[in-house]
Amino acid sequence: MKLYFSPGACSLSPHIVLREAEMAFDLEQVDVRTKKTKNGGDFLQINPKGQVPTLALDDGDILTEGPAIVQYIADKAPATKLAPPAGTGARYHLQEWLNFITSELHKNFSPLFRPTTPDDYKPVARENLAGRFAHVDKHLAGRPYLMGETFTVADAYLFVMTNWANGLKYDLASWPHVVAFRERVLARPKVKEAMMAEGLIK
Repeated sequence: MKLYFSPGACSLSPHIVLREAEMAFDLEQVDVRTKKTKNGGDFLQINPKGQVPTLALDDGDILTEGPAIVQYIADKAPATKLAPPAGTGARYHLQEWLNFITSELHKNFSPLFRPTTPDDYKPVARENLAGRFAHVDKHLAGRPYLMGETFTVADAYLFVMTNWANGLKYDLASWPHVVAFRERVLARPKVKEAMMAEGLIK
């Protein structure tokens, strides 16, 4: 398998999951602005959407969209319990969290990264994020991870959102359970490996 990624982007989530699953994979960095891979290839020929993450499977198939990719990886390594078994109630709650993170957190961060976003809209995006982080904070009270005691693919995705907040100087101090979650995940060896591989930490 090969994961196409951009350092610190949402592709960090499946990168973490691949390492947590202890699966063999290659990494290929992508410049999402020029749509070129680090070796000079045309990324649009691999993923016409031009977005990371993109996972090239060993059989030649291409899988895109982070929530789909992380569930695929988890299902290939069921012993790691990175996702509850398909068909269980817990699996649907995991999907619930993945959908919440992608639609309510990820998409509300997007305007803060976009240079063309009008300055008067950025406070609106920040206010939207505050409501979403408040919901997550309440849920994390009394549990180490989103699904309880077990680290799952949803936690990898949520961690990336907290990483974005840190990079944008978006203060998470109002949500102490989110802050504690971030520190807990950051301490995981495989998370550190992924971040080091992407040049995010030393």
